Amino acid sequence: MNFGRGRSVVLNVGGTRYSFSREVLKDFPLRRVSRLHGCLSEQDVLEVCDDYDRERNEFFFDRHSEAFGFILLYVRHGHLRFAPHMCELSFYNEMIYWGLECSHLDYCCQRRLDDRMSDTYTFYSADEPPAGDGAEAPPAAEGRKWLERMRRTFEEPTSSVAAQILATVSILFVIVSMVVLCASTLPEWRAAENRSVEEQSRYTADSVREPSGIIEAICIGWFTAECIVRFIISKNKCEFVKRPLNIIDLLAITPYYISVLMTVFTGENSQLQRAGVTLRVLRMMRIFWVIKLARHFIGLQTLGLTLKRCYREMVMLLVFICVAMAIFSALSQLLENGLDLGTKNKDFSSIPAACWWVIISMTTVGYGDMCPITVPGRILGGICVVSGIVLLALPITFIYHSFVQCYHEVKFRSARYSRSLSAEFLN
Repeated sequence: MNFGRGRSVVLNVGGTRYSFSREVLKDFPLRRVSRLHGCLSEQDVLEVCDDYDRERNEFFFDRHSEAFGFILLYVRHGHLRFAPHMCELSFYNEMIYWGLECSHLDYCCQRRLDDRMSDTYTFYSADEPPAGDGAEAPPAAEGRKWLERMRRTFEEPTSSVAAQILATVSILFVIVSMVVLCASTLPEWRAAENRSVEEQSRYTADSVREPSGIIEAICIGWFTAECIVRFIISKNKCEFVKRPLNIIDLLAITPYYISVLMTVFTGENSQLQRAGVTLRVLRMMRIFWVIKLARHFIGLQTLGLTLKRCYREMVMLLVFICVAMAIFSALSQLLENGLDLGTKNKDFSSIPAACWWVIISMTTVGYGDMCPITVPGRILGGICVVSGIVLLALPITFIYHSFVQCYHEVKFRSARYSRSLSAEFLN
């Protein structure tokens, strides 16, 4: 600040005075307060605050004092919650004034704000400058805003009209690719292309010129371009590569280029035709494209987030099954085949063979391809089935509650971007 006396600055918010040093204002987390440091004249100051006392170097803000107190708690401790007995929309209005967004709120308060805004049909746009900010954004800020819009367009399908169009096109490409993949395994499809089963199993240069090869190339081109653009506009390139959905994209795209390179380098060399099995596996990895739909559907996102958060419960469930499988498979093999009671069951000739029966019994699938024939074995089978029901039900409660929580989180995020889309239509 290039005017005023003294090294301390006083902020008077709704009658409550706060004293700060000039150095603190320079990097103050609240955008409106930090703008005071760059003011060159009293006119610039009055564009930021409501009044200014030169003698006492005191800045007056006609705002809610209690709300500002809670905002300062966020500055000091990093947690922002609603002030008690204050309307959520009014507090959010104060947040916008001081330069904060709804993402700074704790998750519980974000849900309260989301419900309140949905009830009152009030739409706020995070891209709009705070009230009273008449300064024009610099080119660097405009560039960052453009990148952020691009990120939302590619990452949040409900954030804008362009994002919805892009998501729809991506879904259509996934559906077309899956239909072609399924149809290419039909005998009628192969007959129509006048190719034998052996030729179909090898990815040759001619297949690229066929209709299925052309469709596959177009889909791969779209997915590749989409992946490259998302990588370029991402904030953190290393974090981008580590994300599960991006890894799935790479797993779905890479096999195509590996197949093409192998075809280019091997051609019709008979000595390398054994690589056809590898190429079939690589082409079948296109099934991972179905998981790309998780970017556009809340249900799949909820499932992935639940599995990520409940890995301990899933491991615990796996341990339960493995322990029970070891016990029941050993006992069933002993009762059905190991005691030599004159009624040997060849299906239970070994413990590994009995493990299959234990798995389908504990999960209550019961294919019937193998079953105990002795009385002790049938009693053990009943105990195995009941134990499986109990063991599988134990972690279900934890997984269910985590699923509900994850669903609300994903739905809240989607609803927040949907409000921005609604605001775009209104404007």
